[in-house]
Amino acid sequence: MNRRAFLRCANLAGLSVGLPSGNAFGVTAEAAKAGSQVSASAPKSGSPETILLKDYRPTSLYKIPVTEIAKAKFPIIDMHSHPYAKTAAEIDEWVRTMDEVGVEKTIILTMATGAEFDEIYRKYSKYPERFEMWCGFNFSGYDKPGFGPAAAKELERCRKVGARGVGEIHDKGKGLRSGKSDAAGMHPDDARMDALWEKCGELGMPVSLHVADPIWMYQKMDRHNDGLMNAYEWRLDNQPNIVGLSGMVDIFERTLARHRNTTFVACHFMNLDYDLARLGEVLERNSNLYADISARYAETAPIPRFAAQFYAKHADRLVYGTDMGFDKAMYRVTFRILESLDEHFYEIEQFSYHWSLNGFGLSDEILRNVYRENAAKLLAARKL
Repeated sequence: MNRRAFLRCANLAGLSVGLPSGNAFGVTAEAAKAGSQVSASAPKSGSPETILLKDYRPTSLYKIPVTEIAKAKFPIIDMHSHPYAKTAAEIDEWVRTMDEVGVEKTIILTMATGAEFDEIYRKYSKYPERFEMWCGFNFSGYDKPGFGPAAAKELERCRKVGARGVGEIHDKGKGLRSGKSDAAGMHPDDARMDALWEKCGELGMPVSLHVADPIWMYQKMDRHNDGLMNAYEWRLDNQPNIVGLSGMVDIFERTLARHRNTTFVACHFMNLDYDLARLGEVLERNSNLYADISARYAETAPIPRFAAQFYAKHADRLVYGTDMGFDKAMYRVTFRILESLDEHFYEIEQFSYHWSLNGFGLSDEILRNVYRENAAKLLAARKL
């Protein structure tokens, strides 16, 4: 199953406890079978005048070294995953996979509150040293007077159950969302959110915040759109009353400035993977901010030299994450990009982009920081 198909399933389920179970990417056997049937029916050849972009599957013709990295060079704390495993057997399998690929601990961003969070916590409690649970927010009544105290009370309750952080909270430009709980039109810098962000800081609970979406989702769906193969399916350019990517970054930075005692982790390079220089400026202005690199490997691997320079400059503020299930092959793709100097290779089934990827060849010092040390520092700074 490729990442596009996985995200479609995840979007329908809100990436919550309701995610279907089955294989390593959290889909049912029926869905996987359907996906394979679709793949099997896709054109395998044909006239160049009839091949569709979505079916394009180039094969590298270069005879160059291929690096296979079965286990990460250094231990890893994965700061961005979700409750993909649904049964005790699947959770056991995940732990075995973590052992095999070198993941010491995984942060499970449940996005859930109430009984839903409690049930997820119960399932993963067998491995308290391997999995850490983060809860969500309950936005009920956000559009009515008096919003805030009840949400803060539930946050405190989740912390007593075992939540150690908050996330993944989304805002793609139309308002905040936490799993199944929505707050349309309310953005992170809204005054109604101030008490909740402050409560997170008071409780020592870092916040994983998904800001906007990749840039091409907001751009015109035309022949100039660099990410059209994914952009069209997840397009936001046709959404009314939506804040664009740049505007969402501004909103987030105002939030960071108002809540210096709260630590934030911007998911997916804050979706500034296309403008790493701006992300660097935001990091430099805000000491309470980290960025996770999850699910943006394919977006940065086409620019390996510039990306590697960015990693070197901000090696103390980036944390490893996946956000793509718990399959061994998935982890190993990330290791190849971060550790090797391989060039011009494809991982289309994983990422759904037809462009080629390249390795960054990061130094041992940078790898140690990104894989584990930055996350360990962030987690150790909390009041537990």
